[in-house]
Amino acid sequence: MPRTPPHGPGRNVQPGDTWQVFLAFLRLGLTSFGGPVAHLAFFREAFVERRGWLSEKAYADLVALCQFLPGPASSQVGMAIGLQRAGYTGMLAAWFAFTMPSVALLVACAYVLAAVGDLSDAGWIDGLKAAAVAVVAHAVLGMARSLTPDAPRATIAAAAMIVVLLFPSPATLAVAVAVAGLVGFLWLTPQEQAPRAEDAFSVRVSKRTAVACLGAFALLLVGLLLVAMWTSNAYVSLIDIFYRAGSLVFGGGHVVLPLLQAETASLVEPEVFLAGYGAAQAVPGPLFTVAGFLGASSFGTVTGIVGALAATVAIFLPAALLVVGTLHLWEALRGNAATRRVLTGVNPGVVGILTAALYDPLFTAGILGNGVNALVLAVAAFVALHSWKVPAWAVVIAAGVLGWFIL
Repeated sequence: MPRTPPHGPGRNVQPGDTWQVFLAFLRLGLTSFGGPVAHLAFFREAFVERRGWLSEKAYADLVALCQFLPGPASSQVGMAIGLQRAGYTGMLAAWFAFTMPSVALLVACAYVLAAVGDLSDAGWIDGLKAAAVAVVAHAVLGMARSLTPDAPRATIAAAAMIVVLLFPSPATLAVAVAVAGLVGFLWLTPQEQAPRAEDAFSVRVSKRTAVACLGAFALLLVGLLLVAMWTSNAYVSLIDIFYRAGSLVFGGGHVVLPLLQAETASLVEPEVFLAGYGAAQAVPGPLFTVAGFLGASSFGTVTGIVGALAATVAIFLPAALLVVGTLHLWEALRGNAATRRVLTGVNPGVVGILTAALYDPLFTAGILGNGVNALVLAVAAFVALHSWKVPAWAVVIAAGVLGWFIL
C-alpha cells in the first residue's frame, strides 16, 4: 500500500515540497508518452496510487473539472496538483518539470529534424505507444473499481464511452460529461454522500487572486489581439497566436494542432509544420509543446530559442490562469449537495471517456496498426503494471527498448 502523506485543508506546506513536486513531475516529463489520456493515467499512478498525494475521488473530481476548461487537460491537472501540494512554486515546478523536457527535445528537433528525417514510424516509438495502451488500461480499471461500483454508474460510463466512440469530436466530450452530470443529479441523488476528509483538495488561493487571474485571462485574450492588429509587433503577434490557441481549444493537443497549422501558415512552411507534428508524437510530455518547435522554426523576426520560449509560455499561460481562477471555489463547490450529485454522474462519465480513448486513438494507433507483436508487448506491460506493480516509468522505458527490436 502506498504511504499517504497528509493532504487537505489542514496540511501545511513543508520546505521540501516544491523540490518533491519538481522531481516527481520531471520523471513524468521524461517518460510520459501517449498523449493526454495516457498522461492522466501516469498522474493517477504517481500521485494517487504510489504517493497518496490525493484520493481517487479527489483526483477524479479534478479531472472532471479540467475536462470543462479549455487548454491541455493533463497539464492543468498537473498544475493543480503542484498548487495543492506546494502552493504557487509547486504549480510552477510541476509545469516546468513536466513540460520543458518535451520543449527542449522539440527545439532540438527544429534544428536537426531535416537531417535526421521523420521518426514517427520508428520501432521504439511503436513500443512506447503499446506501453501507453497498458498504462491507460490499468488506470481505467482502477478508476472503474472505485467510481463505477454499481449498475447505474456503470451504465453511465458505458453510455459515455459509446457516445464518444460513435460521435468523435471535442464537443462530444464536453456534452458527454455534461449529460453524465445531469443524469447523476436527477438519478443518483439518494446515493451521494458528502466528501470524506481524505477526499479534500484544498488550495491556497485567495478570492482576490482568483478573480484577478480570470480577469487577466479575458483581458489578454482580447488585448493581445487588438495590440497585435494595431502595432504589427512581431513579438506581440507571435504571443497572440499561441495564447489564443491555448485559450480557445477544448480536447487537448490533437485538437490544437489544426488550429496552429492555420494560424502559423505565415510563419512556418507546411512541410516544417508536418515535421514538427511527427516529432511531437515521438517525445514525452504534452502535445502543446509543439509550440516550442513552431516558435523555434519560425522564419519571422522572433525565432530560435526566444521564439520557442515565447510560444511555449503563451500557449500554457491560459491554462495556468484558469486553474488558479477556478480552483479557489472548487473545494467549496465539491462540498455542495447539488454539486455532489452532479459529480456522482460526472465521475463515471469520465471513466467512460477514458475507456473510449483507450480504444481510439490509443489501441487503434498503438496496436491495430502494428500487428500481434504490439499486442503482446501491451499485454506484458499491463501485467507488469497491474500484477507485478512495476513503476510506470520503468514499463515505458522497457517497452521502448523492446519495441526497437520487435516492432
